[in-house]
Amino acid sequence: MTGAILVVGEVHDGRLIGATLEAIGKARELAGDGGVVGFVAGSTVEPAAREFADRGVANVHWAKNAEFDDGAAGRFAPSVVSVAEATGADLILVGGTTLGRDLAGQIAIRWNAAAATGVTEVRRDGSGLHVRRPIFGGRATETRHLEGSRAVLALRPHAFPEASESRVDVLLEPAARIDPPAGWRESKRLGVETAPAGSGPGLTDASIIVSGGRGVRAPENFHLIEELAASLGAAVGASRAVTDAGWRPASYQVGQTGKTVSPQLYVAVGISGAIQHIVGMVSSRVIVAINSDASAPIFKVADYGIVGDLFQIVPALTSEIRKVRGL
Repeated sequence: MTGAILVVGEVHDGRLIGATLEAIGKARELAGDGGVVGFVAGSTVEPAAREFADRGVANVHWAKNAEFDDGAAGRFAPSVVSVAEATGADLILVGGTTLGRDLAGQIAIRWNAAAATGVTEVRRDGSGLHVRRPIFGGRATETRHLEGSRAVLALRPHAFPEASESRVDVLLEPAARIDPPAGWRESKRLGVETAPAGSGPGLTDASIIVSGGRGVRAPENFHLIEELAASLGAAVGASRAVTDAGWRPASYQVGQTGKTVSPQLYVAVGISGAIQHIVGMVSSRVIVAINSDASAPIFKVADYGIVGDLFQIVPALTSEIRKVRGL
C-alpha cells in the first residue's frame, strides 16, 4: 500500500478533536511519498480545515453543509469514499470515537475495504497493513494482517501522539456530496443531552483521570476525588456503582456501559475492579489503584497499588501533589 492516506476530521465546537490530531500524526508517519489528505464536513468547516494545515496537511477537502452536523455516519460515508477515490487514497484513518467506529464500518462496506477498530499499532508495507488492538475487554491483544489494496482504521484514542505543528499553506477543495442509495438505512439523531460541565478536562480527552467508586461510601465524600483530580489537572470519573446511586451523573461513568478511556495516568480510588469497569480503562498507560481490600481485582491490572484507607491516603496524596506543584 503506497497511495495517499485520507484522514477524516471530526469537529467539536468548531475545532478538530484530539482523536483527529492523533490520526493526522500517524498518517504523516506512515505516508512517505504518498502524502496525507484531510476531509471535514459540517456547517463551520473552514477553521477546522485550516487546523489540518497547521498540522502539516495542505490538501484538505471539505463539505460545508449543516446536514453533516447531526453526526450520522451514513451522511459522511459517501463523501469520504468520493474523496478517497478522487485523491487515490488507499488507507483511511478515523478517530476511534463513537462516530469514527460507526463510520469505519460504513466506509468499508461502500469502499470494499478491510477494516479494523480500536487500533493501537499500525505498520504499513507492500503486503498490506499489520495492526494490533486489544480484544476480550483488554485481556488480550491481537495482531492482524489486513490484506487487499484498501483499508480503513479507527485508531484508539490516546494510543498515538498528536501531530506536531508544521504549518503549510492549505489548498481547500470542495468535496462531492453523494447521497446514500435508495433503501439505504442510516441512524438519525433524535436529541442531544449536554454533559454537565466540570472545571477540568473532559473524560475522553484527558491525559490524567481520577475515578471514584463505591469505596468513597457517600456522595458528600466525593470531594476527595475531585480535589485529587484538581491537584493533578485531571478529569473526574466514576464507577457504575457511583452513577447508579446518583452520586454523580452518568456522563462520569467509565466502563463497558460508560466511556472507554485511554489516558496516560488512571487513578482508581475505592473501585473494586469489576470487569465492566476494567474494560473501559485497561488500556490506560499507567494505572494506580487505591483500595483497602488487598484482594480487589483492580490490583491485577494496576501498575502501582496502595492498600489502605482512602480517607487517609487521598488527602495526604493531594496535599503532597499540591506542594510539589506549588499550588
